Amino acid sequence: MYTKYHYMKLLSKLTAAALVIGALFFTNTVKAQTTPANAFRLGLGIETGLPTGVAKLGSTFTLGGTARLQYGISDSFALTYTMGGYHFFPKKIPGTDQRYGSYGEIPIKFGVKEFFIPSVYVAGEVGIAYEKLEHGWGPHRLDLSPGIGWANKTWDVSFRYENFSGANQDHFGMLGLRLAYGFAL
Repeated sequence: MYTKYHYMKLLSKLTAAALVIGALFFTNTVKAQTTPANAFRLGLGIETGLPTGVAKLGSTFTLGGTARLQYGISDSFALTYTMGGYHFFPKKIPGTDQRYGSYGEIPIKFGVKEFFIPSVYVAGEVGIAYEKLEHGWGPHRLDLSPGIGWANKTWDVSFRYENFSGANQDHFGMLGLRLAYGFAL
């Protein structure tokens, strides 16, 4: 069982990795604006993360992919639409050779992205997540996702907390890291 110390240690490693990746790509930044006004961009990302809440009881980590459509309202503010999927990799059931059931979440989210200094942004998304179980579908949940990131004309690296909640359902989520390749449409 992971302790708060383990999560904080991993969080610091993920943050350091994101900063290193951001520094590597920062040298390629030509302009401060990465959200041109009145323009669409598409970002295709791979994501990994650590389960939180009740999800950490039966799963070890998450892996997934998302597509994010972005429309620039101004040079520093954009609206976003994100969809994709995350798989929660199951742990072994203690004392057995069997694993807990495998499941995933399919998020559909709308949000905003604000660049408060060149190439660095804060983001917030809200939407719905559909649970996919090994044998059918589970409940759908409210999906709330605040984050921070770094982006240039090609790359987008972000870190976020994603919370899945619903009425009379266990709340859970993940701490996620996303690396995306983006291009203008």
